[in-house]
Amino acid sequence: MFQYNLLRDADIEPLGEGMFRVLEEVGILCQNREMLEALEQRGAVIDYAREVATFPRRMSAKLLTRIRNESQTAEDSGKFHPPSAPGLGTQVAQFVYDYSAKQRRSGNKADFIELSKLGVMLSEGLAGHCLLLTDVPAMIEPLEAAMLLAEYAHKPGPAFAWNVRQADYLIEMGDIYGIPNWFTWGAICIAHPLRFDRDVADRFVRIAKSGASVGLTAMPVAGVTTPVSAAGFIVVAAAEIFAAWLAARALNPDVSLGGSIYGGSINMKTGEVSYSAFDAMFYSFSLAEFLRKWTGKTITVGGGEYCGAREPGYYAALEKAYKAMTIAAFTGNHPSVGQGMLDDGKVLCPVQLMLEREFAAGVRHFDSSVEVSPETMSLDSILDVGFGVDKSYFDTDETLFNFRSHLWCPEFMEREWDGAETDEMVLQRLQNKVNELIANYEKPAVDPDKLAKMRAVVERARKDLLD
Repeated sequence: MFQYNLLRDADIEPLGEGMFRVLEEVGILCQNREMLEALEQRGAVIDYAREVATFPRRMSAKLLTRIRNESQTAEDSGKFHPPSAPGLGTQVAQFVYDYSAKQRRSGNKADFIELSKLGVMLSEGLAGHCLLLTDVPAMIEPLEAAMLLAEYAHKPGPAFAWNVRQADYLIEMGDIYGIPNWFTWGAICIAHPLRFDRDVADRFVRIAKSGASVGLTAMPVAGVTTPVSAAGFIVVAAAEIFAAWLAARALNPDVSLGGSIYGGSINMKTGEVSYSAFDAMFYSFSLAEFLRKWTGKTITVGGGEYCGAREPGYYAALEKAYKAMTIAAFTGNHPSVGQGMLDDGKVLCPVQLMLEREFAAGVRHFDSSVEVSPETMSLDSILDVGFGVDKSYFDTDETLFNFRSHLWCPEFMEREWDGAETDEMVLQRLQNKVNELIANYEKPAVDPDKLAKMRAVVERARKDLLD
């Protein structure tokens, strides 16, 4: 159930008309010939020299009608759906924050291996492409990450293919290992405003043609890539998302459409961008509400993991928790509290990940139902304590024997924050736990012949992709 509205009903059509005008008069810049040709066949006006597609209003209106006919608002069950415990999946952070050394380092193979070991211990053997390897050539980075996952993860997750030329090599490696289609395209993030660069457009075309659901993970920034006003933000950001839907249906008329919004705002004092500030969230909710009311389609508002905090600790965890719970209030769906990332998704910190696992466990209390029985109503204790003059419920056997079943008892955190000393104490506990988990890690028994064959694919790709 959607809890709040930021737009009046009378605002929806003017915003939609503004979006249509942007698509018709500005359009999109697209560096993929196949996408441009498909759009032209559907009625778009193409300037191949400038690589620009514009969309006559009738073309956009036709798709809007079809989307409205397809969209159905799901009935809300009234049941809370809690976030899952975060692990080490496809974060693909650029940096790692080592709390034990108080050091931020560029992603590298050695840290990737340690993170993979931790992921295995946290998630029943599963580890993914959580860190970008900056110590290998970019074009073969996903393949090198896949090799490490195959060697160290009991359940290796897919590597992120940011370029279409990487995908077929990863598929071949997965066939050798025994996992079909062992790769992920990750998020489709265009260059705002309204620009599909070559790498993104190539991936977009392949996804759409494959039949997988397609849409933008939009990250526009008010005052930088859109107008600073909320209405202007909606018009530009909606045009980007709708243009992606037009392109997807031009490439594959039956493909499912999706998308998400991570709206950002600019700090005019520093030039820094935030995806979790109050105004950033306002922009995101406004856009999601407009698209829901204009098209009937719901897009996801991005989760708690992108926050501005740059150091691990309670502040970062609470910033993410605030963001996640605000998203729940405005959309009815509770996203992840966090994935261990800092500095708006650039940095991955193992102790922050552990802290956020405890926050996620706390949020899962809302997934409980109130159990009503003679035992849980505790009438004997109520009658015994009475007015609480001579005793309290803290003194009863009922509290002593049952408090762990009912109260939030975090393993590492302190429920009260007494300043920086609390952060330091808790983070050191978490670092000790990280060290313990990695120390208890056992490497999987992987057929060395498989690894050798996969390595041969990597070396062939190295020659093909780097020449």
